[in-house]
Amino acid sequence: MTSDEFKAWRRSHGFTLAHAGQALGLPTTTVLSYELGSRKDDDRPVVIPKTVALACAAISHGLKPIGET
Repeated sequence: MTSDEFKAWRRSHGFTLAHAGQALGLPTTTVLSYELGSRKDDDRPVVIPKTVALACAAISHGLKPIGET
């Protein structure tokens, strides 16, 4: 998943940065880094983990974590 794909995913669901973080269990600063493609403090590249990409796909298909009603 690229930064542009991640941003498009967030926007397609109408999520704010904070809401996307909440849905994925991530800090808002991490969500922002994923969208920028680099760390804000030192500009190192950020790779979006496969687990996050899979979580985005799950949310897109209406799936919830196991055990959550």
